[in-house]
Amino acid sequence: MSDPKNALDPTGSAPRNREAEPLGLVQKSLALIEKVGNTLPHPAILFLVLAVLVVVMSWVVGLFDLSVVHPGTGETVRPISLLSRHGLELMLTRTVTNFTGFAPLGTVLVALLGIGVAESTGLLTTALRQMVLSAPRKWLTFAVVFTGVLSNTASEVGYVVLVPLAGMLFLAVGRHPLAGIAAAFAGVSGGYSANLLLGTIDPLLAGLSQEAAQILQAGYTVNPACNYYFMFASAFLVAILGTLVTEKIVIPRLGEYTGEHPAEQIGRITADERRGLFYTLGALFVLVALMLWGTLPEGMIPGSGFMRDAKTGDLLHSPFMSGIVTLIFAIASVLGIAYGIGARTIKSPSDIIHGMGKSMSTLGTYIVLVFFAAQFVAWFNWTNLGLIVAIKGASTLAALQLTSMPLLIGVVLASAFINLFIGSASAKWAIMAPVFIPMLMLLGISPELTQLAYRVGDSVSNIITPMMAYFALIVAFMEKYDPKAGIGTIVATMLPYTVVFLVAWSLFLLAWVGLGIPIGPGAPSFMPPTGATP
Repeated sequence: MSDPKNALDPTGSAPRNREAEPLGLVQKSLALIEKVGNTLPHPAILFLVLAVLVVVMSWVVGLFDLSVVHPGTGETVRPISLLSRHGLELMLTRTVTNFTGFAPLGTVLVALLGIGVAESTGLLTTALRQMVLSAPRKWLTFAVVFTGVLSNTASEVGYVVLVPLAGMLFLAVGRHPLAGIAAAFAGVSGGYSANLLLGTIDPLLAGLSQEAAQILQAGYTVNPACNYYFMFASAFLVAILGTLVTEKIVIPRLGEYTGEHPAEQIGRITADERRGLFYTLGALFVLVALMLWGTLPEGMIPGSGFMRDAKTGDLLHSPFMSGIVTLIFAIASVLGIAYGIGARTIKSPSDIIHGMGKSMSTLGTYIVLVFFAAQFVAWFNWTNLGLIVAIKGASTLAALQLTSMPLLIGVVLASAFINLFIGSASAKWAIMAPVFIPMLMLLGISPELTQLAYRVGDSVSNIITPMMAYFALIVAFMEKYDPKAGIGTIVATMLPYTVVFLVAWSLFLLAWVGLGIPIGPGAPSFMPPTGATP
């Protein structure tokens, strides 16, 4: 059931030493990438340097008559120099709002307030030990990656909750915590478009695809579930691939953890802890019942549907989905308090506030990093440099006039490349859809299939680009276990996932389409090439 090289003795002592394994070509390459990457300064300083470079580049590029036409709006896009009066005004007046408006910051802070209660009362530690004692270790990595894939339904919760929890869990069973973080990050971010359920991104992308399709064919509609069948199957594919990469490449490369961060002791659950878990389950039952009551269609049971959209009754665009971070805060807080009462680790209400404060005190470095990252991202967007690169790249691929299968792979590669410059999935698709969807419709490829190819490419490179909004948070999580960890550590650790996901997922897409399997309910893969008139 478990690997004897990683086995824990019954007392929960440290893992036995493992003999060093000779480095192969792949491991040597990754070690070189990590070494070179880690010669870069601290990520916060690096973002500051990059921000300064953006200022200089915006001025240099602005000296040339460089422009592109936005395929969606038809407007001419030119670079904007930050060394202009307008640019200086932006940098001086929006520094604070760049920081406070940085999307991941509020999500992390609010969610961790609740997680802090659950951690300070001992709930996370006890639940972690119970998982280790009851779950087969051979399924641990698969469970982490698969859970990461599923977490995308709940927006960014996987980054905030699952990624750090996976590091704790791996360390608790005697494995390298960075391997746990990598496995979770691969599932949450590398498998972003795969899931067993529809998420908020599905209707958003479908709306953009529909608008692009109507450039050629008025009245064309794109169903938000148009990629569901393929994405359902992809959830298992990504989980299997992520497990194999973790076990065969990442864990052997990282070796045994020799850091100073203590592992949670794997001991038996005490009577107080068992009572705390019983109280937690009771509270969880009540919370789940309330959420089911609020999310069931209106009229199904008396008073149901109050968490759905008040006008349309929709669940995807509802207070429930848009307020998922608040729900995480509330659920974690309630469960932590219930456990603390049952386990008698809460003596007074001030203990709850202390737990929240303690969780905030650990985010000092992350907040500093976010400040500089937020300025860099905002300045880069203001200059239009990312937009120009994206449009130029998309136009170049469109001009190649390839046949259907190479074109699908071209869309995958283009979206993966553009993802290195623009992190937002919807922003990229807003740029690419008006180019690729009409072009591929004229070649007989449906908008739904083009969107699917885009989603594959958009997912696989998330885990290696600092432009991904939560990249800074992953840096902070890794530094917890390895103070020397930097951008090179993350890129070297995650690059095997990107390569394997890109190759295998692309082949899976070609095989799926080649076999004629439907990609989603009512969604065609191909259409008559002459069915639309430009």
